[in-house]
Amino acid sequence: MAKGFRQKIRLKNTENSGFGSNASGRFINKDGLPNVQRRGVNVFNRLSWYHTMLNLSTFRFLSYLVIAYILINIVFAMIYYLIGVEHLTGIDKSDPLNEFIDVFFFSSQTFTTVGYGRIAPVGFTASLVATFEAFLGLLTFAIATGLFYGRFSRPRAYLRFSDIAVVAPFQDTTALMFRLAPYKNNALTDADVILSTAIEVVEDGVAKNNFYRLDTHLSKINTLALNWTVVHKIDENSPFYGFSEDDFKNINIEIIVQIRAFDEVFSNTVVQRSSYVSREIVYGAKFTPMYYPAKEHLTTVLDLDKINEYQTADLPVREEEQI
Repeated sequence: MAKGFRQKIRLKNTENSGFGSNASGRFINKDGLPNVQRRGVNVFNRLSWYHTMLNLSTFRFLSYLVIAYILINIVFAMIYYLIGVEHLTGIDKSDPLNEFIDVFFFSSQTFTTVGYGRIAPVGFTASLVATFEAFLGLLTFAIATGLFYGRFSRPRAYLRFSDIAVVAPFQDTTALMFRLAPYKNNALTDADVILSTAIEVVEDGVAKNNFYRLDTHLSKINTLALNWTVVHKIDENSPFYGFSEDDFKNINIEIIVQIRAFDEVFSNTVVQRSSYVSREIVYGAKFTPMYYPAKEHLTTVLDLDKINEYQTADLPVREEEQI
């Protein structure tokens, strides 16, 4: 364990992290969600389907809707087919495949309440199934519309975090840095950062996590228009004071990040979280600039492809390390 860390036992262990000292694994995933498995309840009570559908990527959300739509119509087509195609008028009875295709498209027309009229149910059973399917279709499209509106109108920060954090030279010492930037044209103001860390220590042969609040060189900015490099100075008040490159590699560390900002369009506060573990910290490096003036010097270009770019840097050596 790092010599400096032994000396920092006097640092106050934060108790409001939301995680216990015996928690294991990563605490916050890269997508900002807690890395927690919940047991003791069934899947219907464990998951909020509304939140799950809102958090899906656009491709997966649309894919699930299309797949569900096709499967529902296949199920009803099979029901109509089992009832008998003779209970549906206008069916092409030239072969079983054409019959099933016609029944499938009749199901889709009934589910969407389009009803072109070429095929119609005859008899009580077929009419009852068609009535239930039309009712189910109305409910399904109402839910889908609500999900579309919820995804479209949901306030989000739309921030992109660097995949890595770096230990870079800063002033007369070193600092832990990472950066973030907005990637959409939303306007964020009054942005502030809450930074904490979990460090695994071994006491009496038992591994536990200590949580510490990390001070930042700049904890709040008025407008988040370009990238923001968050800096935690590694000095006597830092739990990382005295850490070497091997310490950052071998000790289980997680930097937990929370960004809060005000979105002027939604007139609401938005929050986004991320984290960095030991393997994502590059020792002896500094980020390269990711924005520059345009050719006509009338605007500024923010190149998000450069958010992870860095170069090696020599770190200052403290006096006690020179002895």
